[in-house]
Amino acid sequence: MGAVPKHIGLILDGNRRWAKAQGKKTLDGHRQGAEVFKTISLGLFERGVEFVSGYVFSTENWKRTEEEVDYLMKLLVRAVELHLDEYHQNNIKILMLGSRDGLNKAVLKSIEKTESKTADNTGGTLAICFNYGGRQELVDAVNTMIEQGSKKISEQDISEHLYYPEVPDVDLLIRTSGEHRISGYMLWRVSYAELLFLDKLWPDVTMDDMNKALAEYESRERRLGT
Repeated sequence: MGAVPKHIGLILDGNRRWAKAQGKKTLDGHRQGAEVFKTISLGLFERGVEFVSGYVFSTENWKRTEEEVDYLMKLLVRAVELHLDEYHQNNIKILMLGSRDGLNKAVLKSIEKTESKTADNTGGTLAICFNYGGRQELVDAVNTMIEQGSKKISEQDISEHLYYPEVPDVDLLIRTSGEHRISGYMLWRVSYAELLFLDKLWPDVTMDDMNKALAEYESRERRLGT
């Protein structure tokens, strides 16, 4: 087997369009998308990927209807209850990247439970970007350094003050649903990422699609500025 990306980032796009195409409610699309995310992430860890990150809820998603936002919050809590033990049994560490501002007590409790239970796991790291914005992450990093008295800031300083700096740069970024944007996802970490855009809506994605993505990654020559 050839080179496997250390960190795969996933922009999980197309849940709502999938639901509409299926004649289902928007919320059903998000529910199905969450199940696919579990299957895909565990499958990628089995293939040797060390870090898998997923764009689950962005800071811009607050603009959606109150019903949809409320459901997405409850979906996180539900997913923790349903899938946390399975990730833990597979020795997967889970980190929740993003701002805690605006999150209700139930969501904050689920985040704390998830990170605490899996903190010592070593079989791979799942970084869930929830209430996350790439620009906000950089603003928060800079503000933290200012509060600490920094007068001059280097690239290394910024890297060390991102949300969970142990999460490395993204090697392969995959976005589904045919959209060709990164939508602010991990702006600092995607500087040299290989980009791959799939026409499939996220709930239709399978491990076969991921295996093809890994093969595509292996075929590319990564120059990294050289």
